[in-house]
Amino acid sequence: MADAKVIPIGDGGRRGRGRGEAPGGAPGAPPPAPPPPPGGNGAADGLDRALARTFAFLRRRLSGEYEVDDFGYDAELTDEVLLTVLRPVFERYFRVEVRGMEHVPAEGGALLVANHSGTLPWDGLMLQVAVRDHHPADRHLRLLAADLVFQLPVVNELARKAGHTLACAEDAQELLERGELVGVMPEGFKGLGKPFAERYKLQRFGRGGFVATALRAGVPIVPCSIVGAEEIHPMLGNSRVMARLLNLPYFPVTPTFPWLGLLGAVPLPTKWTIQLGEPIETAGHPPEAAEDPMLMFQLTDQVRETIQHTLYKLLVARRSVFF
Repeated sequence: MADAKVIPIGDGGRRGRGRGEAPGGAPGAPPPAPPPPPGGNGAADGLDRALARTFAFLRRRLSGEYEVDDFGYDAELTDEVLLTVLRPVFERYFRVEVRGMEHVPAEGGALLVANHSGTLPWDGLMLQVAVRDHHPADRHLRLLAADLVFQLPVVNELARKAGHTLACAEDAQELLERGELVGVMPEGFKGLGKPFAERYKLQRFGRGGFVATALRAGVPIVPCSIVGAEEIHPMLGNSRVMARLLNLPYFPVTPTFPWLGLLGAVPLPTKWTIQLGEPIETAGHPPEAAEDPMLMFQLTDQVRETIQHTLYKLLVARRSVFF
């Protein structure tokens, strides 16, 4: 009986992502997939490719053929699932306009410092999508998150898989020294849960811990201003009794929450702008400069004022909250 003929099947996946394609001339590399026949059904071909990619992804997950770093970050799951879920919100719901991405380094560590607002932390997630989709080098952003994030069931695991880590100086410095992009929002809960009447007024930036971390790691600080997040959940009040009962930093009262239950947690479809500014270099300072309180104050104030002035400029140019 004649030997069966082996027909190689292309993976049909997206090129340039994942853990590597075999070089075109490498021994044993599969031949390129033949071009589709003229008159083929493009929609059906696209569906076939999507299904093949999905099955390949599931096979790798079930067989354990994926990598997770020592912080719990799963790059493949983030790209293939988490960012895929967030992308329609970024592109169609909030219609985020990204400016100044050229200020984010193509390689090496950098600390992105942004304002924080919106009652729920959609701004951090949208910044993560913006960096991944709009940076020429397709870089990932590792966000620093509050303790509360890692105390919540399910949210804890998803946050770690997405590359988020505890907002502490040691973890941030280690990531920066590895050459990662790290995102931090120094206002914390003071910015996230501030009243709607104080929208776009930056809260205190702590004691400059993020500046000290950038100095020790010798990486630039990139100011980032986000407009649009303040209006997604206009916070009219804060129920301190409920916050204490639930052990939360605040319990928001908005026009829709808690009156509409879980529906009240759906954000309003505001139009967003994310503006990244010119980096503030720290490489000219020695690591021990992180112990100089005057320098800490000066650089912290410079970053804060840069973000605040950019917010004002964006607000003046904005035509509408929703369009």
